[in-house]
Amino acid sequence: MNNSIDKIIAIVPAAGIGSRMGAQIPKQYLELDGKSILALTLELLLSHAKIDRVIVALHPKDSYFSSLAIANHSKLQTVVGGGERADSVLACLNHIDEPCWAMVHDAARPCLTHSDIDKLIDSTDTFPQGAILASPVRDTMKRSDKQGNITHTVCRELLWHALTPQYFPADALKENLSLALAAKANITDEASAMEWAGISPGLVNGRVDNIKITHPDDLQLAALFLSQRTKG
Repeated sequence: MNNSIDKIIAIVPAAGIGSRMGAQIPKQYLELDGKSILALTLELLLSHAKIDRVIVALHPKDSYFSSLAIANHSKLQTVVGGGERADSVLACLNHIDEPCWAMVHDAARPCLTHSDIDKLIDSTDTFPQGAILASPVRDTMKRSDKQGNITHTVCRELLWHALTPQYFPADALKENLSLALAAKANITDEASAMEWAGISPGLVNGRVDNIKITHPDDLQLAALFLSQRTKG
């Protein structure tokens, strides 16, 4: 790994309530094949040989996490998250006091693979500034007006869907995320904070089945992907 940093800490912002799922509990605690989405995500990260520690940011009134079988894992640490994703990521970064790479992954992406994590880690020779998993846009893209009418077709060449994990030197991410939030910049993911600071993160082609569970239909699709891997 480049620039002599060989420690990797995964960060999982899990303080949201997932209102778009329309469920009675936060979406990260909905079950897939007998385990919560969050548990599956954490197990995937904790079982990777190159990830030294996992920090998960929880809602201050979270009453579910402690009941997970994985909650007391020796490599797992919890912190109190914030109102927005960026606040939760920063809360995790504030608990890191050593040079390392920060690998930020969505709690609701349980279909990540170890092979994609390896690709991201290996990308540091090409992208020492950091990189994200992403997938090229395959569909025709349309831009609309506020009334839902198509205004024009957007060229999909060089367009990518941003995925996670997103992987940056922890010190640089902490500094740029803090400054961007203080400037009230529109920060939608970690890469956007780095972009705001004038840094161009790399893109690492990831699997398209690394979906984020946002709507009820996504739950069924994720279950299908996971079951196919088990069969494979």
